[in-house]
Amino acid sequence: MAAITAADVNKLRTMTGAGMMDCKKALTEAEGDFEAARDILRKQGQKIADKRSENTTSEGLVLAAVSEDGTNGKLIALACETEPVAKVEDFKNLAQQILDTAVKTNAATKEELLAAPQADGRSLQDHITDLMGKIGEKLDVVAYENVTGEKVASYIHSDNKKGVLVAMKNVGGADVISVGRDVAMQIVAMKPVALDKDGVDAATIEREIEIGKEQARSEGKPEAMLEKIAQGKLNKFYKENTLLNQEFVKDNSVTISQLLDKTSKGLTISEFKRVAIVG
Repeated sequence: MAAITAADVNKLRTMTGAGMMDCKKALTEAEGDFEAARDILRKQGQKIADKRSENTTSEGLVLAAVSEDGTNGKLIALACETEPVAKVEDFKNLAQQILDTAVKTNAATKEELLAAPQADGRSLQDHITDLMGKIGEKLDVVAYENVTGEKVASYIHSDNKKGVLVAMKNVGGADVISVGRDVAMQIVAMKPVALDKDGVDAATIEREIEIGKEQARSEGKPEAMLEKIAQGKLNKFYKENTLLNQEFVKDNSVTISQLLDKTSKGLTISEFKRVAIVG
């Protein structure tokens, strides 16, 4: 059996980022063969991934990037199991690598992003699995969003676990990044379900109508009035839960729609994406 030196262990550690003891064990098992040892460490990562696949990932990082011309934004959320891991440099570097890969490849889906080859020819998912082997926790890209518009603004909340991209239209040459950021902050805080009432899905509308009817019925309202009362409650739901109809949190005398129009006539939101890491 080949003698495993401290230099060999350090070399493998530099190549893989794995711990000293894991590297020594892998080299010993591989009888000094570095490629075989790397494969052993990768398999270790896969074993941890398989073993912890059902674990909850309630911590992590959300990162965003907006293109230099301001017309495209990328938003990623890399989750882990515990808060200390989210603060580890290797975890932060991996999150940045995921975002950089999204920007470089302009991946259309999360699956396409995870399959993207890295500098060593291996996929992004392989690199995530490797770090699982090193850290010993489940790591998961829980969200990836890619937004394009006339102008795109981003916002990452102070806890680094929530983020938003907002695409604006009818910009008309105005400086809209500040108001775009305000709207993005609104989305983080108020969690709108859609842009306006036309974006609310039929199942949600039906549920809100039924809830409205049941509330009115429990209050003793006549059966003939239930539909009208439920429609009134639905309109209130639209006002509170659709972005353009919400009151602006910094100035409740205006709605988001009015705020945008005051900034630049006709300015509005074409799309928004909100991601969050939750337990």
